[in-house]
Amino acid sequence: MNIIIGIDVGGSTTKIVGYYENGKLIGRLQVEAADPQTSAYGALGKFISKNKLDLSQVKQIVLTGVGSSLFKKEIYGIPAVHVDEFQAIGLGGLALSKKAEALVISMGTGTALVRADKHGIKHIGGTGVGGGTVLGLCGALCNARSFDTIVEMAHKGNLQKVDLHVSDISARDISTLTAEVTASNFGKMADGCTPEDLARGVVNMVFQTIGMLAVFALRNDTIKDVVVTGNLSTMPCAAELFKQVEQLYKIRFTIPPYSIYATATGAALLYIYKNGKKR
Repeated sequence: MNIIIGIDVGGSTTKIVGYYENGKLIGRLQVEAADPQTSAYGALGKFISKNKLDLSQVKQIVLTGVGSSLFKKEIYGIPAVHVDEFQAIGLGGLALSKKAEALVISMGTGTALVRADKHGIKHIGGTGVGGGTVLGLCGALCNARSFDTIVEMAHKGNLQKVDLHVSDISARDISTLTAEVTASNFGKMADGCTPEDLARGVVNMVFQTIGMLAVFALRNDTIKDVVVTGNLSTMPCAAELFKQVEQLYKIRFTIPPYSIYATATGAALLYIYKNGKKR
């Protein structure tokens, strides 16, 4: 049976998702390399080998992501097409979360917000705050250069030494804002702040910023579900920090399984289900 491959080509990380032409999932894979082309070629070769497939079975490669522009009309002699990244984010987010409509957030180097429902998929905005912000600030403030190190440090950090909370400036709750709500990110910076505290502060600031963007995006919308995808969604504290935003505002955050593969998933499905119907 013919195979459709969706590839999300990032700067140095590539995600790949394979489906049979009938829509049955084959598998998922992530590969890191020094450059997008090496990463994509390596991902495809590894995916074929891991799943014991033959390259001749691959009918179509569907490319998306910032690095996809480096590729032309074929890879290893297989036809390759490019699809809009925002369309892939929206469709992939709905597919992984099994929701009919949602605001899909893709947290990569920066962050994109995509509204998706039965009427279509629309990019409604985004922010430069994202994974690149976490890596850049933690590198400068905490001398932490890897994602795994930042996760470990942030887990040990104490926000009470970094952020100013409502309880620090008021003897009572302020309207709907309870004592533990952040009044100012990095607004306290108490003596004795450790690199771990600073890492926690950076991560908290980034997730709170993205969470509030979702709140504003849905303020006048009937959609109240937010599907969170992308590399940053795998941080252990992500669900906890979004839960805090959820408790203040009437929206629901979901981090679906395999959330890092949403864009690659959407790319493949955009080809298989052209105009909502199987080819």
